Amino acid sequence: MSVHDKSVRIASYNIRKAKGLDGRRDPLRILNVLNGLDADVIALQEADLRLGARPSALCRNQIAAETDFTVVPIARNDVSLGWHGNAVLVRKGIGHDVIRHIDLPGLEPRGAVRVDLPGFSLVATHLGLMRRHRAGQLRAIARAVEGCGQVVIAGDFNEWSPHRGMECLHAFDVHAPGHSFHAARPIAALDRIAVSAGLSVGDTGVVQTGPARHASDHLPIWADVSW
Repeated sequence: MSVHDKSVRIASYNIRKAKGLDGRRDPLRILNVLNGLDADVIALQEADLRLGARPSALCRNQIAAETDFTVVPIARNDVSLGWHGNAVLVRKGIGHDVIRHIDLPGLEPRGAVRVDLPGFSLVATHLGLMRRHRAGQLRAIARAVEGCGQVVIAGDFNEWSPHRGMECLHAFDVHAPGHSFHAARPIAALDRIAVSAGLSVGDTGVVQTGPARHASDHLPIWADVSW
């Protein structure tokens, strides 16, 4: 799929700072999973470590050498890959334009990033643990993308219910491709992709094979989006 054909495969993956179920921090294992997604755009969560200047859990040089992706320059320092752990990778040759940081309310420090891509804007986010905080965070995102045209929101929504918690995204079509958490025994569809009017979702999936089974506590999700 290609943005030039007005279709794109979007993936979302909470990489848990590249720490696998075996307790090892293995960035190359994560890159192996990313290479297997056949995605054009990937939203990552927990891409940076928590302490200090929040250095990246993945090496930029390894991303350049081992994948066909480039890192969208979201970080506000020289050591992080993203912002509040949210990072965006795009396949080489796909351009990007406006980058916006969206502050999200709540007790935990949370944020979202908006990247304008050919045909749509992507918002990558990792929502809070409490539903009332998530509701405010989704309202903040919805306000931040008003007037942006076609929008895709991708990330770890942290919502366990298949029926509740998405009310603030009434203008979006929310897709949960399947159970993506916990990787050892997937029982919850925490990771989601939401699309605005003018966008349609085709095939979707959760990667449950290969190194994805133990590279993180989440499984990666993907969706084919067209406009």
